[in-house]
Amino acid sequence: MSDQLHHARVSRGQFLSMMGGLAAATLATACSTRPETTATTGGGSTTDLKFIGVADQKTPMDELAAAYAKATPAVRINASYAPTDQVQTSLRTQLGAGNAPDLHVVYPGSGSAMSMTQIAQAGLLADLSAQAWTKTIPEGFKPAFQVEGKTHLYSAGSSVIGAVYNKKVFEQAGIDAPPATWSEFLAVCDKLKKAGVTPIALGAQTPWVTQLITYALVPSTVYAKDPTFDDKQLAGQASFAGSGWRQAMEMYLELQKRGYFNDKPNGTTFEQQTSMVATGKAAMAVQVSAVLPDFRKAASSPDDLSMFPVPGADTADQVWIPAGVVVGLGAAAKGRNVEQAKAFIDFLGRQESINAWAKAISAIPLTQDASSTIDPAVKSFLPFTKDRAVPFMDQRWPNAEVQPVHFAVVQELLAGDSTIDQALKKMDEAYRK
Repeated sequence: MSDQLHHARVSRGQFLSMMGGLAAATLATACSTRPETTATTGGGSTTDLKFIGVADQKTPMDELAAAYAKATPAVRINASYAPTDQVQTSLRTQLGAGNAPDLHVVYPGSGSAMSMTQIAQAGLLADLSAQAWTKTIPEGFKPAFQVEGKTHLYSAGSSVIGAVYNKKVFEQAGIDAPPATWSEFLAVCDKLKKAGVTPIALGAQTPWVTQLITYALVPSTVYAKDPTFDDKQLAGQASFAGSGWRQAMEMYLELQKRGYFNDKPNGTTFEQQTSMVATGKAAMAVQVSAVLPDFRKAASSPDDLSMFPVPGADTADQVWIPAGVVVGLGAAAKGRNVEQAKAFIDFLGRQESINAWAKAISAIPLTQDASSTIDPAVKSFLPFTKDRAVPFMDQRWPNAEVQPVHFAVVQELLAGDSTIDQALKKMDEAYRK
């Protein structure tokens, strides 16, 4: 692995040292197809910037694109959205073929086909380093945004992975407070099951959902015991198979064995998972906080939904959480309207835009001022962020091969078509490619 690639990743040590009062990150974004110029009623012309994103980005993009249209009438953002899994394939193909949209989704770090490092090293992302907001990126976040000191990603902040839960369902089952240890978590699930409610909704038909339970547990089973695990793995001194990843997989399957998931999770979509929790058919779902607004939209009473950290250890002080930079966007280096696209990103980098984007997806703003807000549901994670939070696992993987293998092996495990040994072996093989 090159030094260039190594420095493009967030070390766990960097992350812990800078997190302080912040929290963590996740999903989603936006893209486009090809800019067009259309006549305006005033006789001038409007630059039409195409932007393709995932559904989670729709609310903040609609709001900020409308604000930008008022401030800059000569530029219009034409946004469309696709499933996360599709942008990893079809959009990446577009970029490689030179048919890039002006603005498009970019994932932090290097662990997916649409990640900042992978695309920037291919020369497909515009350099945003001259923009003022890039000077305020916290030190520990820089490897998620930058390659060789140049910023290629815009992200409004960070979010966490935990249990989105229906407070009313918990109350009806006689559960007074979220669990703080793994044994308490199992006891809560058992109580919910006996009350006739599905404890955990799992939408594993949607591939990216498969990873979230593992991600919620691995901070406690791996990094709480060895915060330097990533560095050792990159140096060939550690592996998935020989680490707490095995314990996390065992815990994942224990939930299934105990009957705590809905029937046929491999046949259940993210949208169905969301509906189950929102309507009270299921008590909770392990998810990223960026999709909390989706759960609230599906609920008759949005205030019924909140979040808590998934406790992956049997002692509360050994519970760590996953937190990472929210999936963002970049400007296509070879797009037709690069300067106009970069100007829009510069607008997104203003503090009021960062606040608006972060609020829309229940994220913690990248930088904060007196008007910044943090969703009450995420506040229970804040005590962990000083020294018990780690970036999402894929943000330090050395290639884009491991993530889809992780998706696939979890589906195989849930279907009973694989063993944990086989699953971890496949992940180690993908990691070494």
